[in-house]
This record gives sequence, structure tokens and C-alpha cells, in this order.
Amino acid sequence: MGEEVELQEFSRADRTRHREKVRRCLDVFARMLREARFDTDDPMTGLEVELNLVDDRGDPALKNAEALAAIANPEFQTELGQFNIEINVPPAKLREGGLTTFEDSLRGSLNEAESKSSDVGAHMVMIGILPTLAEGHMGVASLSANPRYKLLSEQILNARGEDITISISGPERLETTADSIVPEAACTSTQFHVQTSPDQFAAYWNASQAIAAVQLAVGANSPYLLGKQLWRETRIPLFEQATDTRSEELKAQGVRPRVWFGERWVTSVFDLFEENVRFFPALLPVTEDEDPLEVLESGGTPTLHELRLHNGTIYRWNRPVYDIAAGVPHLRVENRLLAAGPTVADTIANAAFYFGLVRALAEGERPLWSQMSFSAAEENFHVAAQQGVDAQIYWPGVGQVRATELILRRLLPMAREGLDSWGVSAEEGDRLLGIIEQRCLTGVNGAEWFVRRMADRSDMDRYDALRATLLEYRQGMHTNEPVHTWD
Repeated sequence: MGEEVELQEFSRADRTRHREKVRRCLDVFARMLREARFDTDDPMTGLEVELNLVDDRGDPALKNAEALAAIANPEFQTELGQFNIEINVPPAKLREGGLTTFEDSLRGSLNEAESKSSDVGAHMVMIGILPTLAEGHMGVASLSANPRYKLLSEQILNARGEDITISISGPERLETTADSIVPEAACTSTQFHVQTSPDQFAAYWNASQAIAAVQLAVGANSPYLLGKQLWRETRIPLFEQATDTRSEELKAQGVRPRVWFGERWVTSVFDLFEENVRFFPALLPVTEDEDPLEVLESGGTPTLHELRLHNGTIYRWNRPVYDIAAGVPHLRVENRLLAAGPTVADTIANAAFYFGLVRALAEGERPLWSQMSFSAAEENFHVAAQQGVDAQIYWPGVGQVRATELILRRLLPMAREGLDSWGVSAEEGDRLLGIIEQRCLTGVNGAEWFVRRMADRSDMDRYDALRATLLEYRQGMHTNEPVHTWD
């Protein structure tokens, strides 16, 4: 979300011009797909991690500008809230030891950044929602300085026409309102990128949708928000509500939400970009001078700026990405539904499970999505977000099954086969998938550990307990021992 956009106001003419340009970009994109102009020879994978910043007590540290200045590393970037930063890990090929490369790079960068940011009173925490956030942190003053964020907040609130309502029920219930999109900043994620050819894109996206629930069940890591114990992966309902541009009347009319699981299996990457253009008005109708058709016909690679900017304001949990590297365009699936952490080892284990399983399913003989309704996949997704390791989900050929049992019996062997196809070594794959296996056997992921430790502190003031548990979590995070091994 870090692209620079100047603070500005948009006229009706700006919106009309932008709509026409987006549709022109879409036409050029369709032609590029027909003419097979994409880099598909040796697919890369990628990783981004969003982080929270806390002070010595465990409270949010609204210091991302100071922290980034101290870190002075271009891999680290600003994020929506002043208590967030993001690290972009360089892409890698899995057959060249990419998972271990990701792990070593992420751990090294975080250790170095922590040593520098701590000098300005900001410590990094990998967790889906910072549990010590309070109502006072939810105002527009907590937005980062990048004008894009204030502009995006204004556009969402203007489109909605009223304050944002957050209503989430779990073991406890939260009801609150916000006059900005800062609640979205509470949701920090890990994003896995898998490059694919246009021909295979639909299979990789459909497979990513089908396995979203099991990813959440085993990787949940955000059980608290504003002092309340809610869903095991509270980021899911919070993000859905925090960026909802629809009034209650528009919801009743069936208007699609901007944070969207989707509504059908797809047959092409074009389906997703076309839906984005057809269903969603622009939030940031910024128009560039480039004529994409002219660039294409002259032998160049169009940036498709308007289409990409529009795509970046529609928050699919598995998002299609058009990008350019060394002048050559490529396509990626961005899997963005998991929280970071608790440790680097846990995060890379989640990556190994995703990359392996998505490849096995995408390249399998009989597509899983031909045996499963899309609505079942969506229901699984929200059940897993709510219940975490205890979730019971539907799976073709099995029926209702505990997600952890499904992972142990069926999906881990499939993920291993997928990693083999990527060229991942047996030692590397077994080590990382072993972390997923042990989470399933022990029933402990980040969310479960946090809830249990909070139960041990049930006699304390709630926020004192959250601070104490978060500081204990930070200690475990720095050991880099997977969360299922923490006492």
C-alpha cells in the first residue's frame, strides 16, 4: 500500500477520465494475454511481512517515521498506521533454496532493524493485530504521513457517507465506530507471492481460494482487538469492515464489498481484473499520461498504471498482480490472508505449506474446485478465521472434518509433493512442514498460545494482562523457536 499519491481532490471529470483510462488499460491487458507477452520461464516466489511497533511497555509506538529513518534500509517501508512498517524480502526461486534464503534474509534484516529501531523506542512485533491497541489509537492522527493514506481514508469515508462501524462477536463482543480507516492499520499480514503463467493463473488462484481456510486454521494469530477476545483470526472481519465503502442500504442491495473473498471460481486472470473494473468505482482516480496501446504497439511494456492502482484498492484475500521486472511483464497470485509470526520460523513454515500445497492442487489431474462449491470454500474461510485450530470445515470426499486432522492426513503429504515439484530439498521441506505438523498435533498456533496465556492472567486488569502477555510473546519471538514449543 506504499505507492505515493499526492493529497488532492477529485472532480467528476477526473472520475470520468479515469474510468475511460482503466477500461483502455483492461483492453490492452486482454491483448497482452492473447499475444503471450508474459515472463513465465522460471517462476519466482516472494514474501512481504507487515510488522507492528511497540514501546518498552508493549503499548503501540507511533514512530514508524523515526524507526524507518533509524533502520535506513530500502527493504523496509511505511505502512498505513504510524505503528506499522513493512519489509519486502527479495524474491527467490524455491529450487535454489528459496525458503531458507527467505528465512535467513528475513531473520537477519529483522534483527538488524530491531537493534536500530530500539534506539528510538520502537520494537518490532510480528502479530496479526497488536493486542494493546486502544480506542485512542484509532483516530486519523495515527495515520502515516504518506498523503495516499489520508486520501484513501477520505475517499472511503466519503463513499460510505457515514462513520465506519466495527461489530465482531466471539467469546466477547466488540461494537465501536471509527471516523477513519485506521482500524485497517490494525490488520498486519504476511503476503506470499507466486509467479505463474497466464495459462496456469486460474488454477493457482482457484487453489489458493480452496486452501485459504486450512491456512487460517493452522496459522491464526490475532485473537484480541481493543481489549476484547474475538475471533482466532480477528483480522478477517476487522479488515472486511474497516474498508467497507457500502452503507447498510447498499449492502442490502447486494453491492460487493471491497474486501472480498470473491463469488466464483475463475477461468482466467482476466476474469478478476474485469470484475474489479465492472463492480467497483475508483477510490483514487489518478490518471497518468501514458497511452498503453501506443506503448504496446511500439514494442514497449505498458505500466497499466490506472488498472494497477485500481486493483490495489480492491482487497481480495488472494489478489491478482500485474507487474514488470526488467522491462518484462509477469503475473502473480498474492496470498494475503495470514498474519505474520509468531516467529520467522513459523512464518516461513506457513510459506512452505502454502507454496507446496497450492502447486500440488493447481497442477493436479482433477481440480479440487470442480468438486467443491465456491460458497463452501468461502464458508470454510470464515469458520476457520473464527475458530482457528478447532475449526471443522468441509472437504470434498471427506465431508465435515477438523482442519488439523485434514492437514495431517491429506494435505501435508500433498504439500510435500508440491515442494518436490518446486525443487525444494527434502531436508528443507521436511523441517518446515514439520512445524505445521507439530502445530496440528499440539493444537497450538499463535492465537491459541496467546489466549491460553491470557487465561493464566485472568485475575489481572485486562490491558495489564495484554501488555504482560505481549512482552512474553516478544521474548518467544526473539528465540525463533516455533510457537508450539513455547512453554
